[in-house]
Amino acid sequence: MFDSRSYEDQLREAVSFLPELWQALDGKSILITGAAGLIGSAVTDLLCCAQSLGEAEMELWAVSRNTERLKQRFQAWNSLCFMRYEASEPLQWDRDFDYVIHCAGYGQPGEIGREPVETIMGSMLGLYHLMEHIRRSIGKSRVLFVSTSEVYGNRSGGGREWYSEEDYGNLDILNVRASYPSGRRAAETLCVSYIEEYGLDIVIARPGHIYGPNASENDSRAYAQFLRDAVSGRDILMKSPGNQLRSYCYVLDCATAMLTLLIRGEKGMAYNISNKESVVTIRQLAEEIAKQAGRKVVYALPTDFEKKSYNLMDVSALNAEKLEALGWRGHYDLQRGVCAALDALRK
Repeated sequence: MFDSRSYEDQLREAVSFLPELWQALDGKSILITGAAGLIGSAVTDLLCCAQSLGEAEMELWAVSRNTERLKQRFQAWNSLCFMRYEASEPLQWDRDFDYVIHCAGYGQPGEIGREPVETIMGSMLGLYHLMEHIRRSIGKSRVLFVSTSEVYGNRSGGGREWYSEEDYGNLDILNVRASYPSGRRAAETLCVSYIEEYGLDIVIARPGHIYGPNASENDSRAYAQFLRDAVSGRDILMKSPGNQLRSYCYVLDCATAMLTLLIRGEKGMAYNISNKESVVTIRQLAEEIAKQAGRKVVYALPTDFEKKSYNLMDVSALNAEKLEALGWRGHYDLQRGVCAALDALRK
């Protein structure tokens, strides 16, 4: 069993993993869109923690549709600036940034199922308005676009091989659940189009299935429901056999990977974010959470709406050798990541 540590303790440890990167970010301005989300909030926390520890002096901007939610979420940090961001609207910002981390977008199954139009258009319009702002800026920003492992689709004939960045499968474009991966595929092409036509500096991250203690209370993804069940003392409820193979990655491993890509990633390239020690089935994740919480896994039938919201990929295991070649490595295998998430939620 690992030592029980709060989320704040985990942040301080994660800062220590990136000594050379803080030197590169010192004196820079950084914008994080979707800063209230699972991934965006972890990246923002990590940057704020590094600044509070004196690792780098940065001008940090967190943006989201709801600035009041941002202020509440980040009330512990006094060095953070806030600004509103609406994907469907042209940007009215009057300043430039050295770095932009674009995390904004629909990602939860419930959101995608209820609003597939907003899901696909948000991916495109949000990125388009951001790129237009950067294109017209005096100083060009370095941009990290956060995509998804769902862009890979399913291989013909099945198979359980891990996806490298050049592997692409089939996507059922007449399934409304494809609104999310289709939007992200188009957004990645928009990124390389802005590079080609306007010379923008963009690198693409493709995170696997990220989990952690900083999910919102209404997060409908399976891992979030499993963790809520465990912390509440309930058995872990599954609504499928859970045979799908997934690249799970603890949220602070994802955050350190994203900052590595921001500084070291090659312009126009895409990189998988995955911890090779945490590629398991959904059922294995549920069983690990149940084990660490002293509960058991129980099964129930999904609703029709829940079935429509399921990820279309049977296998989304990612090969992260390209990211690891930049010097990154994961520190949270499945057991340690589950323990860390449960510890942080209990404190």
